[in-house]
Amino acid sequence: MIHPHYRPRRMRHDEFSRRLMRENTLTSNDLIWPVFVHELQGRAAVASMPGVDRMSIDELLREAEQALELGVPVIDLFPVIDPSRKSLDAAEAWNPDGLAQRAVRALKQRFPELGVMTDVALDPYTTHGQDGIIDDTGYVLNDITVEALVKQSVSHADAGVDIISPSDMMDGRIGAIRTALDEAGHINARIMAYSAKYASAFYGPFRDAVGSSGNLGKADKKTYQMDPANSDEAMREIALDLDEGADMVMVKPGMPYLDIVRRVKTEFGVPTFAYHVSGEYAMLKAAAANGWLDERKCVMETMIGFKRAGADGVLTYYAPQIARWLKEG
Repeated sequence: MIHPHYRPRRMRHDEFSRRLMRENTLTSNDLIWPVFVHELQGRAAVASMPGVDRMSIDELLREAEQALELGVPVIDLFPVIDPSRKSLDAAEAWNPDGLAQRAVRALKQRFPELGVMTDVALDPYTTHGQDGIIDDTGYVLNDITVEALVKQSVSHADAGVDIISPSDMMDGRIGAIRTALDEAGHINARIMAYSAKYASAFYGPFRDAVGSSGNLGKADKKTYQMDPANSDEAMREIALDLDEGADMVMVKPGMPYLDIVRRVKTEFGVPTFAYHVSGEYAMLKAAAANGWLDERKCVMETMIGFKRAGADGVLTYYAPQIARWLKEG
């Protein structure tokens, strides 16, 4: 048998040569850690997300210190507010003494070098669990919702947040938020736009964590989040958000939408992020708990898949654990 002069397996023979030709690498710099903060004391486990807790601000500060030591550059805050503070107009979202605002101030005061990002959407604050203000039929009204999101964003920037991440998918909200931030003097407050957020079935555990699933009931978010069947539409959404002033763009969920991540990076070449969402996390946890998968190997393979697709970074509930694994080598 005549063999070719070039044998691809030669470069796979040893660890050193595999490292030499490795096209993508993962470091702690690629990680953003989503965390849930609540009004109660201490911690409360999220049943559908093993290993994830809702935390008081005091607990959050302890975890943030460890995240910094591990090299995780950004924490993303998701508030779990008292149901009595929820309303039809979501006014608690821009309360200067609200939970998210207090958490931002506490983090930036204690750890000014830590990047702090906040979710901008109304679903944690509405009695109906939708991401916006609704009419009598339950339809989410775009422009009045944008007005609320602007107030929420400015209140977060006033508290000292570094990155605003609008996850609502309302039309025109990035431009309105950017204008308001600049007018309020927050010219360096960055915007990571959830530009391609799909109406996915993978968000269930997250809604349990923030306490919006009961409010939402059997309703859905298909009139504003994207149809999972569409790809070209995502490119139009991203182009609009970039034109309106987004600094970074997000694809959500992650693994089922790696084709979208690749298209975004190829077509726009902008800072691109993916969200390894709650349902993806829960599946890995469940399979590992049953002994069906090697958790560490599968999580690390998942992360390198994001990087290979073109993501500059990943929001993942595994962030601290991944950073520990990376330190261990």
